[in-house]
Amino acid sequence: MSADGLGGIRVLIVDDSLFMRKMLRKKLEARNIRVIGEAEDGLRAFEEYKKLTPDIVLLDIVMPKADGIKALKLIRGYDPAAKVIMLTAIGQEKLIKEARELGAVGYIVKPFDEDNLIKTIMRVMRDRG
Repeated sequence: MSADGLGGIRVLIVDDSLFMRKMLRKKLEARNIRVIGEAEDGLRAFEEYKKLTPDIVLLDIVMPKADGIKALKLIRGYDPAAKVIMLTAIGQEKLIKEARELGAVGYIVKPFDEDNLIKTIMRVMRDRG
C-alpha cells in the first residue's frame, strides 16, 4: 500500500448506472485505488467477484436482474470474508439494515461525498483483520 494507505487496494464497482460506475472509477483511480472490474447487475457482480477476488466490492442496492441484496448473499455465501460496501439512495434504511445483517461492512449514500467514500474504504481495509 502507498503512504496514504490506498495504493494496491483492488475494487469491483457494481452499479446499473454507467455514469455512476465511471464517476466512482475516476474518483478511486485519482486516489491510486485500482478498479479491477465493473458489473451492471447482481448476477454479473457475483461472476466478476469469483473471477477477480477484489479486496472490496462497491455494490449498489437497486439493480435489475439481481439486486444488491441478492448479490451480497451470493458473494458472502461464496466468500464469507468478502468486504462489501453498499451504495444506496436516501430512504433505503430497511435494505441497509438487511445488508448489514447479511455481512455488508459499510454503506455509502448516493450522491456520495468523496471524502466519506475514501474514509469508508480505508476503515474497511484497516479492519480487515
